[in-house]
Amino acid sequence: MSLSDNQKISYLLFIIFLLIYMMTFLTNFLILLLVLTCAHLHTPMYFFLGNLAFLDMSYSSVTAPRMLRHLATQHWSISFPECIAQMFFVIYFGTSEAFLLSSMSYDRYVAICRPLHYSQVMSWGTCTQMVSLVWSSAFFAPFMYIFFLRRLTFCGPNFIHNFFCDLPHLLQISCSDTSINVLVVIVVGSLLSVAAFVATFYPYAVAYRQYRIRSSDGKRKAFSTCTSHLIVVFVYYASITFIYLVPNTSNLLTLNQVVTVIYALITPLLNPLIYSLRNKDLKVALRRTLHIDGTRRST
Repeated sequence: MSLSDNQKISYLLFIIFLLIYMMTFLTNFLILLLVLTCAHLHTPMYFFLGNLAFLDMSYSSVTAPRMLRHLATQHWSISFPECIAQMFFVIYFGTSEAFLLSSMSYDRYVAICRPLHYSQVMSWGTCTQMVSLVWSSAFFAPFMYIFFLRRLTFCGPNFIHNFFCDLPHLLQISCSDTSINVLVVIVVGSLLSVAAFVATFYPYAVAYRQYRIRSSDGKRKAFSTCTSHLIVVFVYYASITFIYLVPNTSNLLTLNQVVTVIYALITPLLNPLIYSLRNKDLKVALRRTLHIDGTRRST
């Protein structure tokens, strides 16, 4: 479905969303580049942050380019295989982000509760295994959904009330019995969501208690880095909750589209801004990089 029937508004949205997508891609790419090239950022926390930046770049690239094409041409259509592929990667990258946020919570827990053993617990081998588990286990949900989606038939109507393909909207337009699919979505989605939610917030509950009982300069510094992560977690789960748990009725259709735009386009832009604006190490790394570039240009 088109975001607007007015051609002038569509062109205005095209410009706005193009700028947002370019800023999203560039800011996340910049963070990823700094994490890869700056030696003092080669720590577990920035290793996870670099993966989050790559994840945000990938997620926004699944939905934004096609939406921009639709806004520019006013041809809002997509083939069924392309729709399935888009749905797969939307779910995959969304699930990966939930798992990655959990890994980042555990990293902050170790930094606060076990600072003396941090380098041993969060070794490069452990971090690599955690990230590999994040990227590989996230395949389970979209694979299960598509496997059971094969049993459905789609004979019309073929209008999706969104600007990209997502599983709930595909189930709504199927002319088959979707009870089994809905059950699979509830079971798989609930298990993964609850597991990711608990794994994200339980370490913070334990870390907060440890911080209150016995705080030190090291714990205080480690706990101050949690604020940015918690803001990102809140924005992520608030958007997910509204999109997938609030009924998609006609009264809430416009609001649902707005929240979906925020989740698909704005959140990947907010993540690097939240971390970069509150992170001194990233600011120092950026200043050093710009200074080096400036020195090279002057020579």
